[in-house]
Amino acid sequence: MYRFQHIEYLWLLALVPLAVLIYLAYYRWRRKSIGKLGDTALVQQQLYGNISGRKTTKFFLATMAITCCIIGLANFQKGAQTDTAERKGVDVLFALDVSKSMLAKDIQPDRLTRAQQLIELMIDKMKNDRVGLVIFAGRAYLQIPLTIDYNSAKMLLSTVSTNNVPTQGTVLAEAIDMSRSAFSQKEKKFKTLILISDGEDHDENAVKAAKAAAEEGVVIHTIGIGSPKGAPIVDPATGKQKTDDQGNVVISKLNEDILQDIARAGGGSYQLFNNAGIVAGNLTDAIATMESRSMGTLVYSEYESYFQYFLAAALLFSVIGYWIPTSGKISASTPLFSQHNEK
Repeated sequence: MYRFQHIEYLWLLALVPLAVLIYLAYYRWRRKSIGKLGDTALVQQQLYGNISGRKTTKFFLATMAITCCIIGLANFQKGAQTDTAERKGVDVLFALDVSKSMLAKDIQPDRLTRAQQLIELMIDKMKNDRVGLVIFAGRAYLQIPLTIDYNSAKMLLSTVSTNNVPTQGTVLAEAIDMSRSAFSQKEKKFKTLILISDGEDHDENAVKAAKAAAEEGVVIHTIGIGSPKGAPIVDPATGKQKTDDQGNVVISKLNEDILQDIARAGGGSYQLFNNAGIVAGNLTDAIATMESRSMGTLVYSEYESYFQYFLAAALLFSVIGYWIPTSGKISASTPLFSQHNEK
């Protein structure tokens, strides 16, 4: 098996044809300039010390040196050893509330940011579980399908904001239903939904949706984020507090009751967000007690690197190009003008 360890460096190879085009343009311009002085072959004979094709040779060597350097940076590798290991885990979907109320700052810096930090911390604790993300406000959307690519999941998680869902509200039932459809429909276990919300809007269908999900083997844990006392919502665009039609400051309060009801209906647990480490630890322990299934086989390979050979070749091309003279020596007996100029 062959691969490049740092394939992103190969984009630099696009500079090579660009350099060739620039050199060809220069070469053409130079020949035209010489041609303006007279017959090209005749004028070049007057350029004492000039060696035809020498500049092109040096350019070729420099281009080869750069190409080898880029390939060396990408680190060409060959698989040397393979081992197999069975991977077991469960499917974990996070349902994240991204409504405007999640911008309240009763938890610093705000509810949404702390919720994202909690999810990232949990992903860091996972090894073989597949993870996914559903975001919701007035509508629910599958943002990240179930995957074991944790780095990509965390990258997409960091881009989530209240602007991702234009319709406002807190549709807990729709978020649960969307999560149900994202899980495998063939299995009745190995599925966990972690719903993170301030539960501000009471969704009367949420408990029904949680019971339906539980019947399909989905265990639902809920995290209440915010405070029962509440806090004003600051508009990030204006920096001002949100007000109602009468001009009163809107206070967003955590609704623990609905989140507790969902957790009971879903056969899981409810936690109030106070400390990300404690909450993540409790959830990780709960998931670890679940029955896990085989998630396939992982192949771990050891690779031999060959970057040193390409760097050595780049050095060789550079040394050869350095020692090749651009022009020949002019001897003391060489006349100032060739016989072509004699009358």
